[in-house]
Amino acid sequence: MRKDWTALPASVTAGIAERVGGTFDVTPASSGDHAEIASTVTGPVGRIFVKAASGELSVRSLRYELVVTRSIDRYAPAVLWQFESDGWLVVGTEHLAGPHPGLSPGSTGLDLLLATLTALQETPAPGGTWFTPAARLGFAHPAMDGETLIHSDLNPTNLIVTSLGLRIVDWAWATKAAAWVELALLVPWLIGSGHSAQQAEEWLAQLPAWTATDHQVLDDFATRNAMKWVAKSRQSTERWVHDLAMWTSKWTAHRTDGHQSTRQP
Repeated sequence: MRKDWTALPASVTAGIAERVGGTFDVTPASSGDHAEIASTVTGPVGRIFVKAASGELSVRSLRYELVVTRSIDRYAPAVLWQFESDGWLVVGTEHLAGPHPGLSPGSTGLDLLLATLTALQETPAPGGTWFTPAARLGFAHPAMDGETLIHSDLNPTNLIVTSLGLRIVDWAWATKAAAWVELALLVPWLIGSGHSAQQAEEWLAQLPAWTATDHQVLDDFATRNAMKWVAKSRQSTERWVHDLAMWTSKWTAHRTDGHQSTRQP
């Protein structure tokens, strides 16, 4: 849960000031809530993105991010420094400036995303402990297990277009799983960007991990994911939760309707 900058102990703000060259301005991140503190810090050395965590889960997630950013430096923001003080883990990374890509049908953002996904689908998870599919998603299937490092939350706000290509931020939910799981989790975001469920699947068919996955496995994933988000939407007033409930349900309906049509004489 996101906290205000004033929640940081004096020793932490002093440690940040030392690393950014003195006094600084703070601009809280406009989205996401995995890290307790997530802000752009502007000081004499320029702009740096700072995350800080003290709770058990948020510290665990931030440590995962540290490993990822050192393993996938082409796409994740580079770590500039880190320190621990008064129970807080604090990390400063490069500040990535640029727009979020459009993912609507035919957009150039899709080309950037395809190139990035093609590379990441071949990225094995580094040694160590990672979220499992069951721990990350709340449901499991044997086919979800694998050796690939997936981001697991490629919503457009975590994608940034830079002069060096597409970059990905917020690796707090990095998961060790089968490569196709990343693609299945992307389906709702493609639907939310204007694709029909069929268009989303056709676009994903450009990636071998998608076409190699058994249809029944995808059916199971789509159904369980929709059930999860529908249940969450009944207990939440957050717009994004209701959006995901709607988009995941559209995907499930598409897969169900498709199977029914193939059984008709």
